[in-house]
Amino acid sequence: MQYAILCYSDEDVVGSWTKEEDEACMARLLTIQERLHKEGRLGPVLRLLPTTAATTLRKGKDEPLVLDGPFAETKEQLLGFYVVDCASLDEALDIARELTEANPGPGSYEIRPIGIFHPWTLPA
Repeated sequence: MQYAILCYSDEDVVGSWTKEEDEACMARLLTIQERLHKEGRLGPVLRLLPTTAATTLRKGKDEPLVLDGPFAETKEQLLGFYVVDCASLDEALDIARELTEANPGPGSYEIRPIGIFHPWTLPA
């Protein structure tokens, strides 16, 4: 089963890291990514651009409304995600725990099973 591990944190905190702090965190995360890749369990890993670059299409009764930004009333933003192949939710939680150790501080990891709707769009 594939799981998405969605990475939430305070964008202002992460954005205030020095180049050295950011590179150190990315190096710790890369260690986990390399291991999962060697095990054949790692899918796409994406770091999203800041929410200031986001656009939201809000569904409504009439025409959809296009808004700048994610338009979320929250202290944490979705900053990126991993796609991992795990035998169980417990395995996906173990990976999320590792990511937490590599990237400490406020935030959360949301783990959600993925349903593939168009398998023909996936690379072979």
